[in-house]
Amino acid sequence: MIKRQATDKIKSLAKAFKAVAIVGPRQSGKTTLARMCFPDKPYVSLENPDYRNFALSDPNNFLKKYKDGAIFDEVQRTPELLSYLQQILDESPEKGRFILTGSNNFLLVEKLTQSLAGRAAYLDLLPFSVREMAEIPDALEDLNTVLFRGSYPSVQAEHIPPTAWYPSYIRTYVERDVRQIRNIENLLLFEKFLGLCAGRVGQQLKYSALASEVGVDYKTIQSWLGILQASYIIHLLPPYYKNFNKRMVKSPKLYFYDTGLVCSLLRIKTPDDLYLHPYRGAIFENFVVNELIKNRFNQGQRSNIYYWRSQDGHEMDVVIDEGLTQIPIEIKSGTTISGSYFKGLKYWEKLTGNPGGFVFYGGDDTQERKNKQRVVTWREIPDY
Repeated sequence: MIKRQATDKIKSLAKAFKAVAIVGPRQSGKTTLARMCFPDKPYVSLENPDYRNFALSDPNNFLKKYKDGAIFDEVQRTPELLSYLQQILDESPEKGRFILTGSNNFLLVEKLTQSLAGRAAYLDLLPFSVREMAEIPDALEDLNTVLFRGSYPSVQAEHIPPTAWYPSYIRTYVERDVRQIRNIENLLLFEKFLGLCAGRVGQQLKYSALASEVGVDYKTIQSWLGILQASYIIHLLPPYYKNFNKRMVKSPKLYFYDTGLVCSLLRIKTPDDLYLHPYRGAIFENFVVNELIKNRFNQGQRSNIYYWRSQDGHEMDVVIDEGLTQIPIEIKSGTTISGSYFKGLKYWEKLTGNPGGFVFYGGDDTQERKNKQRVVTWREIPDY
């Protein structure tokens, strides 16, 4: 059993709120975490047709059966249940009574906001972080293998070959989750769209160009991107908003929540294929961005990361906004440190007057440099 970083946070939220909702992609470990944190609570999977029909047809009696509390898994399958759950929570001051999990952010959050606002805490659980994978023997031995395998528990902890697991995951996702959110008739076209998104990892999102390549209109692309975001397949990194008296790029950049999924969609067959692959740098950048987001989510916080780019071509891969201060980060997939790695940080210091920042790279050593700059190996990405 791999201890998840979010374990202590989940338990503390359950002491402060009447219900806790753990959401995230399918197969990210939500059920395992919930059952590990609350072993004494009855477990009910609402994917099970019998339980789901009971909950939908007679919600009052269903909840009466679990009046002392329970873990309701995949609760987005019965979103109407949350309205009935509200009354039960209002009638008792008991904390941590119900634990809810869900893999569809769009359907679940809408109902949570309407029915359980102020009553339920909310935590996003993504697949394993590097810190969690460090508990798995040999999991972090080679960077290319980590990028290729991704971080889903089934692949990392259960050692299911990624070339078998990811195609099945994609097929299940497209055939089940996509249909739950939108009634898309042409699933083959949607799968093509998904593959084209993988080819845009780390790039600014250009809706019209993507629409033209897929063969659908602009609004359809917006809708489909919303589906991928709602079901934790992709996320969009917004540009940092402070302009420093320069014209700024305003389009978000596109990333996937898992690099193994990207590799599968790009038809990368082995870790060795990544050595000379043209997308290796973008996939590594995606990996680092994900680690930063996981660190935030595992603490029960929202993302505070952005990217920055001016119209004249200057760029910072990541800017962490801490309110009064901002932390610039450069991401380099190479294993040998060179002076060019610090070019962006030097420009940022000149622009803002603030020294410091990080270079996260594909090598193995962490180093302190001048002007408060640090070079950090991919194995030791810190919390923010």
